[in-house]
Amino acid sequence: MPKLGMQPIRRQQLIMAAVEAIHERGLNGVTMGDIAKRAGVSPALAHHYFGSKDELLSATMRHLLGEFALAAPPRLVDAADSRARVDAILEASFAPEQFSPALISTWLAFYMQSVHDKAAARLLGIYLKRLEANLRHDLRPLVGDGAVALARGIAAMIDGLWLHAALPTLHRSPEEALGILRDYVDGRLAAVAQTE
Repeated sequence: MPKLGMQPIRRQQLIMAAVEAIHERGLNGVTMGDIAKRAGVSPALAHHYFGSKDELLSATMRHLLGEFALAAPPRLVDAADSRARVDAILEASFAPEQFSPALISTWLAFYMQSVHDKAAARLLGIYLKRLEANLRHDLRPLVGDGAVALARGIAAMIDGLWLHAALPTLHRSPEEALGILRDYVDGRLAAVAQTE
């Protein structure tokens, strides 16, 4: 019988082992046994906590989404205006702790899993809607009705830059990715200002 209070610790160990294993071998190349071994637990215990690899992937993505949600608020506290709040969201998207190779691989696996897995698709939908809603809220004072289109463009660029980071030939540092994104936002805001 597991020790009292060990469940959260074991679940966290399995989630972090899943991130590492997916990065190293890809989602299709990893088994629950591989993840359990990496976490230092038995495959039976991994199945006890998560049931299946798909459930473990969903738990891993919920964990990563939670970590991302924690990355933005400290940056938003110091934001003095709407433009600074948009920049805080961009910084959270490319924070070094969020933009590690292992996490990038896991996010990419999650996107691919969402094509066939309803639970993964639902989680991805929640993330994308929340990201766009937060961007729209802070872009509206800057571009009015253009906030919807600009928020979608920013979200698409974030995804594209993450995809580049997953590919060895196109890898970008967090600073470079953030610079590209800031240039895009500044260019769009300048274009709106010229039409007013």
